[in-house]
Amino acid sequence: MALMATIRAQLSRFLSRTLTRPGFIAFNGSIRRPEAPPVHRNFSSSAAAAAVLPQREPMGVKEYEDYRRSLYGDITHKALLVDAAGTLLAPSQPMAQIYREIGEKYGVQYSEAEILNRYRRAYAQPWGKSRLRYVNDGRPFWQYIVSSSTGCSDAQYFEEVYNYYTTDKAWHLCDPEAEKVFMALTKAGVKLAVVSNFDTRLRPLLRALNCEHWFDAVAVSAEVEAEKPNPTIFVKACELLGIKPEEAVHVGDDRRNDVWGARDAGCDAWLWGSDVYSFKEVAQRIGVQV
Repeated sequence: MALMATIRAQLSRFLSRTLTRPGFIAFNGSIRRPEAPPVHRNFSSSAAAAAVLPQREPMGVKEYEDYRRSLYGDITHKALLVDAAGTLLAPSQPMAQIYREIGEKYGVQYSEAEILNRYRRAYAQPWGKSRLRYVNDGRPFWQYIVSSSTGCSDAQYFEEVYNYYTTDKAWHLCDPEAEKVFMALTKAGVKLAVVSNFDTRLRPLLRALNCEHWFDAVAVSAEVEAEKPNPTIFVKACELLGIKPEEAVHVGDDRRNDVWGARDAGCDAWLWGSDVYSFKEVAQRIGVQV
């Protein structure tokens, strides 16, 4: 245990000298990074901490893999950890559109562009009521976000928006071949887990989308009480799967939360939409043909 702790500390120090922290905001129908989508998504609990982190020089994939191999050797990936929103799942409609459409009967008059801008401003503010944004069902945080974004504090309006994002109408799978790939991975003996900054609606949402049974474990920040990029949530997922962190690879769409957080925990990590573009490609890199 002491040896593994030393190795992880060395890896963390190496990454802190060699990686680059992004500072962009993208929008692709819902909010992507670093903001969260509608009443559902999860992010790191401290935007202020990110602002003071030093810039890092970029490191190539081969350089990282060589360094990782020097620490752990040629370790086979025994488990796949998957981010939820933005990797496994995507909102079916833009957040601002849903906030406006549901809000019309409650007197919301802002345009979608105005709602989006107000949402971004609200989400960027420190959440002072807790060190975590998503505590239990996350209602206090999302009430603040919805009312700040739309100017409407009607409780019934909030509940309608909040409940919408627990339904299969609000979400769809990013990769239509996900089930086929995950079944092949399971057959090959690879364990699967979801690791997500989310409130307690994630499990009912996975059931609504009929995909909860694909996974051996689900690590939700609201339950673990740690939000990515905190390595605690990745370590917890590995504990639930019964494997060591260095035996897992995590796939997610946020470089800071997913890649750096997972690597700080000792896991391997690939960036969705950059290192890998489909779960079939993920399986192939693990060594499983689909």
